[in-house]
Amino acid sequence: MTPTPPGRGALIMIIRHGEKPPASGLPQGVDAAGNPDVHSLTARGWTRAGALFEVFAPPNGLPRPGLARPTAIYAAGGTAGEGLRTRQTVTPLAARLDIPINTRFSKGDETALAQEVAGRTEPTLICWQHGELPAIATAPQNITPTPPTAWPNDRYDLVWVLTPAADGWSFHQIPELLLDGDSNQSIA
Repeated sequence: MTPTPPGRGALIMIIRHGEKPPASGLPQGVDAAGNPDVHSLTARGWTRAGALFEVFAPPNGLPRPGLARPTAIYAAGGTAGEGLRTRQTVTPLAARLDIPINTRFSKGDETALAQEVAGRTEPTLICWQHGELPAIATAPQNITPTPPTAWPNDRYDLVWVLTPAADGWSFHQIPELLLDGDSNQSIA
């Protein structure tokens, strides 16, 4: 990876929260104590959350090519379940890296979040709800190629990456490939 240009932001990595319960409620979500909770991750989502260190901070090596060990992690704030899955997803990684999760931004604050993160000088991870991920990825100026305009309902297994470039940002997608059934295909 090329060095960050002076005065420019650093690598921005964007993920969707782990798997959630379908509208039917089965499989159901469970909170950190194992109690049923419609706002929480499913068992598969918790498994993904616990495995994210393999993507961003493996114990015996460097992160995957195109990624970096985050020095800051952002997840959606909120109350009454809003943003809970985003926080649950990154909690194991944040604990492993011994860094706090920044929850100052909530759903609806995507542009402000992207502006703050674009000004950082160290690698940053954002975990958010899928419907708003395109707004975060397209908020910085001059992105090539253009990020997708939607994140599919059934995809939990990608990292969207914005890398500083001479005249803006370079966008690419990296599959997580953490769990059985994860896809190696990008979102079109």
